[in-house]
Amino acid sequence: MRWEDRDQSSNVEDRRDSGSSSSGGGRGMPSMSTMMFLWPIVRPLLKTKFGWAIIGAGALLYFSGFNPLSNLTVGNSTTTHINKKADDKEARFISTVLRDTEIVWSDIFKEHGATYHMPKMVLYRGSTKSGCGQALAQMGPFYCPADQKVYLDLGFFDELAKKHNASGDFAQAYVLAHEIGHHIQNMQGTLNKVQKLKQQARGQKYENRLQVRVELQADCYAGIWANHANKKFNMLEKGDIEEALNAASSIGDDTLQKQAQGYVVPDAFTHGTSAQRVEWFKKGFSTGKLKDCNTQL
Repeated sequence: MRWEDRDQSSNVEDRRDSGSSSSGGGRGMPSMSTMMFLWPIVRPLLKTKFGWAIIGAGALLYFSGFNPLSNLTVGNSTTTHINKKADDKEARFISTVLRDTEIVWSDIFKEHGATYHMPKMVLYRGSTKSGCGQALAQMGPFYCPADQKVYLDLGFFDELAKKHNASGDFAQAYVLAHEIGHHIQNMQGTLNKVQKLKQQARGQKYENRLQVRVELQADCYAGIWANHANKKFNMLEKGDIEEALNAASSIGDDTLQKQAQGYVVPDAFTHGTSAQRVEWFKKGFSTGKLKDCNTQL
């Protein structure tokens, strides 16, 4: 991907050198995702007095501003020894991609008589605080509608390459473009609409099906960005689209479930199958039109 001759976004909060949290002092309550991650660790501790003492000490440290879990890693998503030169280059690259998304989506919104409000991107290592609760590297990149920011631990790209065999700069660009797709959905009111539908208490299977449609639309929006960005910047090189398609395929629910447990549970899908993710990215890329990203939300 050709990128080094273009501007970087100014909407970047670089917290990579801020330790385990972006703010001093105490912390708020951890997010539901964080608590779900911790539960397998906490549950056996609840059975003994010593375990309760460990929990109490950990809670005291956490609310004092120190994250006792900041050095935990899953799938090598964080690393103790970071090549700063390479890390800074990656930060410049992803900041350039963010700027590309700002230009593309500003033009698309203008064509539709609307104004694009640019989100911020937070780069961090290990953990940091977000408007949606504590952000952990183990969660992977995510968009928080509460503060309209994308949270990204650059170590995720190492995991994407090593664990999922999805390397390449355009695979990384696809990941960010997908998260920006969620910002587009937030601006359109889609995320709020889906949240209200999920609150109708129809069961987890129904909620999962809704979430799959949300994620596939974000993949389609990532394809739209790639279409327009290539026309504007002539950025694509041979193999770039294949990198994006490979990344989309590698993180499909069916592929991840097979790797983790050896079998597939479709009712538990939250992002779509590998084939679906590839299909919707290709659809957005081939037409470049918002109307073609209707996943019936």
